[in-house]
Amino acid sequence: MMDSEISIMFQCPSSQGLTEEQVHVDLSPRYNRCRLPQYEPQIEVIWQQKCSEKPWLFNGSKFRIHSVSLERGILYIRLGLTCYRDFIATNWALEAPSLQQQGLKDLGNSQAYLAEPLGVGAMLHTIDDKFVFLRRSQQVGEAPGQIDIPGGHPEPKAVAQGIPEEAIHLEHLSQDLVVKELFFSVMAEIRDEVNIPLNFLKKPILMGIARNNTSAGRASAEFYIRCALTAEEVNRFYWEGGPEAQESTNIIFLKREAILRLENTPMWSELCPSAKGAVKLYNLVQPSPRD
Repeated sequence: MMDSEISIMFQCPSSQGLTEEQVHVDLSPRYNRCRLPQYEPQIEVIWQQKCSEKPWLFNGSKFRIHSVSLERGILYIRLGLTCYRDFIATNWALEAPSLQQQGLKDLGNSQAYLAEPLGVGAMLHTIDDKFVFLRRSQQVGEAPGQIDIPGGHPEPKAVAQGIPEEAIHLEHLSQDLVVKELFFSVMAEIRDEVNIPLNFLKKPILMGIARNNTSAGRASAEFYIRCALTAEEVNRFYWEGGPEAQESTNIIFLKREAILRLENTPMWSELCPSAKGAVKLYNLVQPSPRD
């Protein structure tokens, strides 16, 4: 039985997962959010209200996921551009269900009027067979106080270096560099949130893409990453504090056996949907460590 908070958009068909070389992206303005004229003014109203409630929020360019397909062992991800403001004011808005209904009615696509920024997350596996989770701070914009995995977003600004973020357009982006950013961004999030140096991390393996149904189906690419450290060593790095240490208040380690039965424990209800999606994909794919 699938938890109602999540759904699987794509699952890798084998325990080998997918490497960076097996993922391609197609960039096109056709994959941007469709604008609904009568709703556009409301986006700025919602954003200003959220910023007044949480002054630390800031807007930024994001990749918008449209669809994926697996063809002859290659995963094609179709991406446009969106922004964090539009995400808050569409996927997270009270109006999200009506936007989805309108999308189905107008375009046969429930997600057409939503921002749909692509996230990334990591099932981080230590050499002593433990997985890393973080207790989110009360100050974060999403899922405050819940248990999560290291993660965030791939950033268009990392690909279009030297261009002001608000001026980034698809023609500034190289498809190959976007794939590299997708795989590197999840490692960068581990570095910044857990404070683990990159040289201790193996190459990410894509397990699949999960949707967060509490934010109208927002998608996140979930990776398996092997770490060349013990849980004790990871713990020590974490408490030294990294660049994004303020985003979490504690680190939690679970053995692999506990991950396999996590859905049937009280802790499952403490996981935010992004972590649930990653755990679900791990249990479905069960990626093999590549040392």
